[in-house]
Amino acid sequence: MAVLSSPDIEHMAQAIRAGNRAMLSRAITLIESKRADHSRAAAALTQTLLPATGKAVRVGITGAPGVGKSTLIDALGSILTAQGRKVAVLAVDPSSRRTGGSILADKTRMARLANDANAFIRPSPSSGTLGGVAAKTRETMLLCEAAGYDVVLVETVGVGQSELVVADMTDFFLVLVLPGAGDELQALKKGVVELADMIAVNKADGDNRPRAKAAAAEYSAALHILTSTSPNWSPPVMTCSALKGDGIEELWQHILDHRKRLTQTGEIKARRGEQQVKWMWTMLEERLFAPLRSDRAIKAFVSRVEGDVASGITAPAAAVEQIAAMLKL
Repeated sequence: MAVLSSPDIEHMAQAIRAGNRAMLSRAITLIESKRADHSRAAAALTQTLLPATGKAVRVGITGAPGVGKSTLIDALGSILTAQGRKVAVLAVDPSSRRTGGSILADKTRMARLANDANAFIRPSPSSGTLGGVAAKTRETMLLCEAAGYDVVLVETVGVGQSELVVADMTDFFLVLVLPGAGDELQALKKGVVELADMIAVNKADGDNRPRAKAAAAEYSAALHILTSTSPNWSPPVMTCSALKGDGIEELWQHILDHRKRLTQTGEIKARRGEQQVKWMWTMLEERLFAPLRSDRAIKAFVSRVEGDVASGITAPAAAVEQIAAMLKL
């Protein structure tokens, strides 16, 4: 991709605001690029589009692998597009730490949305980013909003710290779980439950219905002893079947109720402001650490320092001073 000039940036911004999907995809590729000149162009583009952003409902969806996240997103997104909404799905796939490769199979798991003119699915490899969330997911979200998508669904890989990262970039955080609370409740990290704006027990169909109801009761009891993310919202627990479509409209209504209540109290605006500041610091940290990943001389120096620390020749504190001096910090 060639370096973009100011007129190119403005042309791209106009096309995105007009809903040009091809240009949106091109812009996201620009944002995901690790080249310094592309990063500068991407920053200019997001700044240009900023006034056209912020109107979408931002929903983070997490859950263990196999819980049915993609199936639920396909069902929910299809209901929303049928209502006339435009839905963007940012699906982050687990990447191989060794090769950086990614399956990127979400489009095949969201068959209806993949063929829906009012839906846009962007699978992005996490590439080892903290929390399993693509480094540029936040910027991608803004581009989608500028392109007219009024609902943005962010699917996490459901492992590591991905839940924390996604909760920090969305308005509503949905935790999806399976029937049979017992072991599931023990396995679900307390921190994730505390972040939840709602817990939905999926696959509540057929013989699973009694187990799903029992699981919902146990999760509801667990939530009562935890502090909610908002003093104005008590996270509900419900059952649903993404495969059958049962409970999906009720789930969306909870999201709308949450948005209405927190908009009235000013919490949505305050939360987004805090998220923007966190986003700024995250990007600054990435910029500061970039030479450690890209400059060959610095990488070789750091590798030697690591070896000295591992062998007991250099104390960690002294090593930090050496690396900081190398980086001129």
